[in-house]
Amino acid sequence: MQQLTKLTDRELVAAYANDNNDAFDILLDRHKQKVFNYILHIVKNKDIADDIFQETFVKAIVTIKQNRYTEKGKFSAWLTRIAHNLIIDYFRQERMENTISTDGDPATDLLNRRDLCDGNIEDEIVSLQIDEDLRRIVMSLPDPQREVLVMRFYRNMSFKEIADATDVSINTALGRMRYAILNMRRIAAEKNISLAV
Repeated sequence: MQQLTKLTDRELVAAYANDNNDAFDILLDRHKQKVFNYILHIVKNKDIADDIFQETFVKAIVTIKQNRYTEKGKFSAWLTRIAHNLIIDYFRQERMENTISTDGDPATDLLNRRDLCDGNIEDEIVSLQIDEDLRRIVMSLPDPQREVLVMRFYRNMSFKEIADATDVSINTALGRMRYAILNMRRIAAEKNISLAV
């Protein structure tokens, strides 16, 4: 078991496909918190999140055991995609069960009125995708620019505090922030990423 913990996700999937059940236990331990948090963040109900979480891993088990799992990127991204699809299925089912006939009058269709909702699953998923795109763009910035940006936006530090912490002048800190924003716009444009909901 100890040796298995050193294996990559890909190697663990292969081991599990060859009937090494311990390999799947390690995959589960490795990814359960992230997958569960993702689900809970969207459905906002622990019991529902538990159900979807378990269904996610059941689907993963079945897919791997039937040799239908193909390596296309990270295993964690694949798991999240399964969870994401199950979340959408859950909300579709909920909507079907709660549909009230209003004889086709859109003005009285209370369940689909955006102005009466805080948001919907599509908004939530788009928002999560934007957060993920933004995180990837920030991580691709040069270290000094990323450092200033994180301190300013994620730690709420003033430019004076940033200058002191990084041992540079306030003007240098401001310059790094300016270049960070310019680079983020350039990267977003190059990768055709929209950072607005």
